[in-house]
Amino acid sequence: MKTWTHSDIIIAPSLLAADFGKITEEVTRSIHSGGDWIHLDVMDGNFVDNISFGPAIIQAVHESNDTFLDVHLMIQRPDHYLERFIESGSDLITVHVEAEHNVGETLERIRKAGVKAGLALNPATPFSEVEPFLDQIDLLLCMTVVPGFGGQSFMPEIMDKVSTAASLREERGLSYHIEVDGGIGTETAAVARQAGANVLVAGSSTFCAPDMAAAIESLR
Repeated sequence: MKTWTHSDIIIAPSLLAADFGKITEEVTRSIHSGGDWIHLDVMDGNFVDNISFGPAIIQAVHESNDTFLDVHLMIQRPDHYLERFIESGSDLITVHVEAEHNVGETLERIRKAGVKAGLALNPATPFSEVEPFLDQIDLLLCMTVVPGFGGQSFMPEIMDKVSTAASLREERGLSYHIEVDGGIGTETAAVARQAGANVLVAGSSTFCAPDMAAAIESLR
């Protein structure tokens, strides 16, 4: 599988916006349309006020397609469920700094398992909460909407966090990706790129577009 660096522009269509009646076919459509990763939002109805899917869906996607699985755990106890998501075929697992777990230990467990580790922060969370862990991660996810539901409007004020993440990465000689998720379309993708993001999660603007390939190319 290809190795990506933070200088690459990575488009990660979000499975949450796909047709759940034919999930594996939708993943194939994403790949053929130029999507680099597949973003999988796992919601437990506790950490966020919505429920999506669990390890079985991730395993089904893993077994049906050879693509990079970017798994975002919006769950209260990522440490408790971690092994199941590792075993399901996740390539990168992102946990929230706000969840109920020892963040440093969880990140260490992910990386020891040979999986890339990501850390996410919600719009209301100050950047200082993730700063101590920047040398332990492969990806930082700055949520650009309040997590839990699709179709929300992009929050431009989050670009301050993206810019800070990019500056600290350079200052400290680190190499983590900076991902944005929420309200990403052609215009907001450009705003996020300018601030320093290189991984763009897009749901409605990719899977729901009349021409998915054209939509992904426009984002890129």
